[in-house]
Amino acid sequence: MRFARITMGRTIHIEEARDVLEPDQLKMKLETAGCGAIVSFLGITRATEGDAEVYALEFDAWQEHLGGVLRDLANQACDLYGTSSVAMAHRTGSVGPGEPIVSIHVASPHRKEAFQACEWLIDELKKQAPLWKREVTSEGSNWKAGLG
Repeated sequence: MRFARITMGRTIHIEEARDVLEPDQLKMKLETAGCGAIVSFLGITRATEGDAEVYALEFDAWQEHLGGVLRDLANQACDLYGTSSVAMAHRTGSVGPGEPIVSIHVASPHRKEAFQACEWLIDELKKQAPLWKREVTSEGSNWKAGLG
């Protein structure tokens, strides 16, 4: 599912990646006119968790609200840090080791604000996005507490 919106000179592009997440294609959705920096974050599934081998992370989402929450966060980041464009995507379903889980790209006139916005976005996404994660490992499976 994809959502794009241009508001007050900013471009926001949000994707819920149900089967595959393509970070480079997502980054191409940024509007970079007047920008001097792009900062990106890519979260991937680790192959191990402690002593256990990770087979997959399974993400469940409140589908009706995920896009709206991510869009609101992107707009807040633009307001807080003066960034021009944000492109974000999060996987749902099963994500194997080495596969991308979340991708965030921020375009900004200045690098400091781009870094700050990108860090703020991943921190807030983990707190606010209606996503739940189950780890499937060599030691069994368990749901992680909380959102994100």
